[in-house]
Amino acid sequence: MAAQLLHRLTAPERTQRANRQLGGVLAFVAGAINAGGFLAVQRYTSHMSGIVSSIADNLVIGEMLLAVAGLACLLAFVLGAITSAVLVNWGRRRHLRGEFALPLMVEAALLLLFGLMGANLHLYVDLFVPSTVALLCFIMGLQNAMVTKISKAEIRTTHMTGVITDLGIELGRLLYWNRLAEADEAHRVVANRDKIRIHLTILGLFFSGCLIGAMAFKTLGFSATLPFAMLLTGMAVLPLLSDLRGKLGHV
Repeated sequence: MAAQLLHRLTAPERTQRANRQLGGVLAFVAGAINAGGFLAVQRYTSHMSGIVSSIADNLVIGEMLLAVAGLACLLAFVLGAITSAVLVNWGRRRHLRGEFALPLMVEAALLLLFGLMGANLHLYVDLFVPSTVALLCFIMGLQNAMVTKISKAEIRTTHMTGVITDLGIELGRLLYWNRLAEADEAHRVVANRDKIRIHLTILGLFFSGCLIGAMAFKTLGFSATLPFAMLLTGMAVLPLLSDLRGKLGHV
């Protein structure tokens, strides 16, 4: 049963339910990484709007080094998104069952690298802190692009601005009073309650991940990355092994 669930989460044949289940798990992971990463390096790494604004601010006040650091974070996020798209399209061209599992496995490996780098932050602060921030931005770009591609931009997992905006729109529709019962259906305002549920779920899981990630990093330090990396590996490994067996069977 568990194996079937894992296969369904990353299978090339997508269903709305599978997209939302995967999106929920990854929103939880993203919240944990974002909050835990802040405790580690005092930077939120999934909010490109803030990073772009900080680049402009630092350019204006003459803090060129900080502006360059912000640009490096932006480029890392973009490179993560590029990598995710390349991996998914590469797997699709080869008809792999685990085409969406490839970015998950890469993300799991990078989380372990983040834990390793973080454990040595005190040795080479000037080197490891910027590298760790860029690595986290890369991970966020990788994950966000994968979920966007899977769900056709219906679900976002690494930042909540769009989720909360869409939630507000649907709640506004829910509260709107259609004064005339016989109003033209084309102009009748009706909330999409299904969207409200999914946005609340994603927001709740992201927040839960933030709480757990922050507590884990506070108590365990960088070892806290291990369970999240194992979770991603668990989702990715069975489809990838299935593809590997299939390729070896044709040799």
